[in-house]
Amino acid sequence: MDRLISMELFVAVAELGTLNKAAEKLEISNAAATRHIAALENRLNVKLIERSTRRLSLTTIGLEYYKKCKDLLSEIKQAESSISSAAVEPEGTVTITSSISFAIMHLTPLIPKFNKIYPKIKINLIGANRYHDIIDSNIDIAIRTREFEPDSNLTIRKLATTHRVLAASYDYIKRNGKPKYIEDLKDHDILLYSHANNPRVLNFSKDGEVQNFTLDPVMETNDGQIVRSAALNGAGILIQPLYIIYQDIVEGRLIPILTDWQLPELTINITFQSRQFMPIKNRLFIDFLIEDFKNNEYERYWNSIRT
Repeated sequence: MDRLISMELFVAVAELGTLNKAAEKLEISNAAATRHIAALENRLNVKLIERSTRRLSLTTIGLEYYKKCKDLLSEIKQAESSISSAAVEPEGTVTITSSISFAIMHLTPLIPKFNKIYPKIKINLIGANRYHDIIDSNIDIAIRTREFEPDSNLTIRKLATTHRVLAASYDYIKRNGKPKYIEDLKDHDILLYSHANNPRVLNFSKDGEVQNFTLDPVMETNDGQIVRSAALNGAGILIQPLYIIYQDIVEGRLIPILTDWQLPELTINITFQSRQFMPIKNRLFIDFLIEDFKNNEYERYWNSIRT
């Protein structure tokens, strides 16, 4: 007998509680439904269903098999949906959130290229330096940069790794000198990004040695672009991820400081609700972003600048 129909029927029995309702849902006769369940149990050589006069219930092994069947059928449905969706031009709105800096540096340059390929997909981009609740805010995709990602029910896909560096403009260093040792930082003007993890404490490491330094900033802001602008204008030393200031360093606008020490690695993640039944518009943007990072080799270039 058709194994797929048998599995679909078994899942329906488990969820509806009676063979009659399951058979009705699949539009087959009760006799055919009975034969399918019997064939399934015979093939597996286990008892999947406990039968009573009023209602059917699953055995322990039946419950385990139900979960596996449910997952498998979902995968099949998703595969068919993907093929069906590919046959028509994808459309709809993708709501994305990220830090303002990441949106400026890596999302807004990408959107025109994406729209050229998928003109019916619109982008709703929410710049925010604190993380939105994805479910409550009806967000499709969130870009998050963290030292670690806490356990959650969300699906997380790694985009790249980077790290924070200390840097200042040539004018600032010319006026104030360049720190050679961590303790020298106490004599310098520090520009603080307040939404970093534990922002006032820097955890430096080098060859197994660890040193912590507590910052006393002359300026504090909740936005990476503000602190970057301040550093470019000679206001002090910033501590920012390389995805924000890499080009400034390469082009000489900012000079990295204490390059023999390293701050904790950061992971840039793509976060979304579930892989199951993901709208093709969301999946297309996620794949497009990942491909852009791969083609531009951002991670390799960032990691070429060592602190």
